[in-house]
Formats: sequence, C-alpha cells, structure tokens
Amino acid sequence: MSSTTAPPPAATTRHALDGRAIALMVGICMIWGAQQVVMKSVAGDVAPTMQLAIRFACSTLFFGTLVLRREGLRAFTDGTLPSGLLLGLCFAVEFIFVGEALVHTTAAHTVVFLYSAPIFTALGLQVVPEERLSRGQWLGIALAFIGIAVAFLGYSARPVAELITGDLLALCAGAVWGLSNVVLRRTRVSTASTAKIVLYQVATASLVLFSFSYANGESAVAPTGRAILALVFQTLVIAIATYQLWFWMLSHYLTSRLMLLSLLTPLFGVAAGVVLLGEPLEARFLVGSLLVLGGILVVNVRQIFNRSN
Repeated sequence: MSSTTAPPPAATTRHALDGRAIALMVGICMIWGAQQVVMKSVAGDVAPTMQLAIRFACSTLFFGTLVLRREGLRAFTDGTLPSGLLLGLCFAVEFIFVGEALVHTTAAHTVVFLYSAPIFTALGLQVVPEERLSRGQWLGIALAFIGIAVAFLGYSARPVAELITGDLLALCAGAVWGLSNVVLRRTRVSTASTAKIVLYQVATASLVLFSFSYANGESAVAPTGRAILALVFQTLVIAIATYQLWFWMLSHYLTSRLMLLSLLTPLFGVAAGVVLLGEPLEARFLVGSLLVLGGILVVNVRQIFNRSN
C-alpha cells in the first residue's frame, strides 16, 4: 500500500520551542547559512549540484552503516520505506530546483523564495491541531517573510523574464521543502529513527543528483585542497551532524515553529558573505533582520513564556 493512502501513524506529542530548542536551531541556521558561502567558494572546482551529490553519497555510507548496525536488514520492513522514499524524492527535487534557480536569478532572490517553505509547511499542517497557528502567529509569519524580502530583494541587471523563471523555480523549491515537512509529519516515516529518516533523504538525493549532474554535464571534479576541505565540511558537519540534529528536533518540537526559526538561515548566510567574502552590508539587510526577529518572537514568545511558568 502506498504511503499516501496508508492511515497516518499515531500522533506523537511535540512541544513548543524552549530555550534549548531555540539555541540549537540558531546554531543550525548559522551552519546552514555558511554552507552557501563554502559551496560558492569552490564552485569553480566542483559544480554545486555535484558537490551536493558527493556530500549525500558520503553521508549515505555513514547513515547506511549506522542503520544496518542498529537494526539489520529488518530496518526496511517496518512499513516506512514507501513514505521514506517519497521524503527522499522531495529532498532531491528541492535541491534540483535550487540549483536551476541559481542559473536564472540571483542568489538573493533564490534565498527569499526558498524560505517561503515555512508558509507552505504551516498551510499543510493546519489539519494537525497542535500545529495550528493563531491569527497573531500568522501575522508573525507574514512579518518574518516580509523581513526576508526586505533584506534580500534588490535590483538586478538580468532580464526580467529570466528573473521570473528563476524566482518561480526557487518558489517551487520552497513549496517542495514545505511538502517534505508535511510528509515527515503526517506519514509513517515519522515513526522511523532519526538516522533512518536522514538515510532515506540522503540516499535518494545522491542517486537523483548524480544522475542530474551527469545529464547536465556538471560532473567534473577538480580535487584541489580547498574543494576537498569544503566537501569534508559539507559531509561531516552539515549532512551528518546538523541533519541528525534537525530531524531529532522535528520529532520533538512543533514543525511550523522550527520552520519559522529557519528563516534566520539566509540572514546568517549574508553575514558569512560579509565576513568571509567581503560582500557589502546594506541598510535594508539590517531592517529586514529586525523584521525577521520580530516575526519569530510573535510566533514563539507566548509558548516560551508558558513553558517557563
């Protein structure tokens, strides 16, 4: 039976964000923001799509070994395989859309529309009682997204038609990311261990992205020292450490609240560009950052206050 027709698993209690969750999420966002700078710095040696394919292939070996040692071959007979593969396909398609969007539009536009994902996630999870947002919290989401737009959208010399194409691709990436969170929350794969959830994602994505890279002629790899260091960072820190932490948090805290905090990622990305690449810091970025932080507080401050009492 397909995962889309099977009854959803029993509900698991997820909590509003506490201080620990916020601190962990801020750390994840800092690392995820830095990865864009790392990928860009070695794009001349390894195409971004190929970097992703290599990263996911190496992490597949790690998580595959971990899952097999813990559960053996029975790991994939627990009914999570169909929805796990669907989750992995969403993960792969999201990164394909991002890669193609960057060809047609600016990185800033791509980030803005990719991080529309919290809105799609919140819309998809309104059927889950504890995930439903109040009117005030929807205002917080709107405020945060406006902040992202203010911080990143700027003028460009590229043709308008090309920009629109890239923007639509990036928006599709955000929608698919939001869909993957709904799949994780509402299908049987949510009962799998954190390592197995990550394995479904990275294994499927590595196969799809390798195929896509070869089909597009983006498979060349120049094994320079900086390229190797970048790939090691992406594999060990991003694909292994932060992905495990991220999916553990998704299994313990409310998804829509975590996704809103993920809006900090592009802000840290720009900050990393300023520090590491010497990119200019504009006033609209500072204004946008304040709007994002305000939106996050609107959504989460009541839950944090209630937990502390």
